[in-house]
Amino acid sequence: MGRAFVYVILGGGVAAGYAALEFTRRGVSDGELCIISEEPVAPYERPALSKGFLLPEGKRKPAPARLPSFHTCVGANDEKLTPKWYKDHGIELVLGTRVKSVDVRRKTLLSSTGETISYKFLIIATGARALKLEEFGVEGSDAENVCYLRDLADANRLATVIQSSSNGNAVVIGGGYIGMECAASLVINKINVTMVFPEAHCMARLFTPKIASLYEDYYRAKGVKFIKGTVLTSFEFDSNGKVTAVNLKDGNQLPADLVVVGIGIRPNTSLFEGQLTIEKGGIKVNSKMQSSDSSVYAIGDVATFPVKLFGEMRRLEHVDSARKSARHAVSAIMDPVKTGEFDYLPFFYSRVFAFSWQFYGDPTGEVVHFGDYEDGKSFGAYWVKKGHLVGSFLEGGTKEEYEIISKATQLKPAVTIDSEELEKEGLGFAQTVVSQHKVPEVKDSKSSEMVRQSSSVVMMKKPLYVWHAATGVVVAASVAAFAFWYGRRRRRW
Repeated sequence: MGRAFVYVILGGGVAAGYAALEFTRRGVSDGELCIISEEPVAPYERPALSKGFLLPEGKRKPAPARLPSFHTCVGANDEKLTPKWYKDHGIELVLGTRVKSVDVRRKTLLSSTGETISYKFLIIATGARALKLEEFGVEGSDAENVCYLRDLADANRLATVIQSSSNGNAVVIGGGYIGMECAASLVINKINVTMVFPEAHCMARLFTPKIASLYEDYYRAKGVKFIKGTVLTSFEFDSNGKVTAVNLKDGNQLPADLVVVGIGIRPNTSLFEGQLTIEKGGIKVNSKMQSSDSSVYAIGDVATFPVKLFGEMRRLEHVDSARKSARHAVSAIMDPVKTGEFDYLPFFYSRVFAFSWQFYGDPTGEVVHFGDYEDGKSFGAYWVKKGHLVGSFLEGGTKEEYEIISKATQLKPAVTIDSEELEKEGLGFAQTVVSQHKVPEVKDSKSSEMVRQSSSVVMMKKPLYVWHAATGVVVAASVAAFAFWYGRRRRRW
């Protein structure tokens, strides 16, 4: 017994919802598209789980977020895709269903209920799962007050434990995204928080020590304690199996009414191992999000794709990548001739307490901080590698300022001034880059690359290396002249 569809999306996270919307906008017919998800609800905006969903219950405003308020695609200020929306658009939702196996060669999926579903095109949007303590030799994940946060069931469980832990003690294991955002939510719920992580500072994969110090100081002012450079080794339990304390490798023992674990994720690739090429932990795809099998595409956290700006394969764990890769994959399936390469600029953001920051690019190379780190309201940093801007961070910016650092990083300009001058220029550097290099919208990938190359050198008002700057102008002019000549030759061909 089975059913057949033209398009099947496997997974029900953020990427699945955005892919579904893109399919409808490109003319998918009723009955052609199916979404299979282990979750019992239609796709939703996962970032809400660590933010609005965990707000306190009661009369306090705003009220905690609940479905259907955060179904995709409200996170991008787009349509809200409720179950009725899928029905109205002829999209089959197969929810609460696990897929046991996939046969890529035969283009079939076998569900846990025994049903076979066939496809012409498959989009893998299986995302990732939270790493469990047991994978690091620590038992106790099944205790009622030990919580993870990856899906709606996790969020419901955490919200329930939070309600019963008011004025109690919480230990947050991990200093990354989940740890920092959950710690903020726990503080808002009037719970005493201690964060434990092995790194020297929070958000170690992205933040510099200077940036991290500012956020950590703010958290401390809110009552959060930090224990760094150590890890959890075991739990203490009461007679009911509930965790009462956390034991650390450095000898500390922390009382705990609630434990939140955020120690990373692992892409859900097991169904495809041995069938598709796996690289850097994810399913390897090309610039069309197409896997090693031409009928199978992968999007979101599970995909390892070429980041054109840096000339290498990356697997990115963020909602922005999930949304944009989903749209691009559908475009590549429905209109392959007109769909160019996925030219993605890595983007990360977070909002906690009164803070709101955005990062673009790659956090590698020499770091130059700028702005006011004393009052902590508006500050940032640039990452410079091999003489070019490769990453930009900004806290407390306006919408226009965030757009400026995004555009400047996308240009990957040469930095022709020293660190001290770059620090003084601050946001003005990015503004100068953008104002001097208005990049036209170019769909052709070859033309786009020429525009980028011809825009790669930035002259500052007060360059310290005049000779370098002058050389940059000559190079830019030469490349621009070549682009003009090349364009004329192409027209002749």
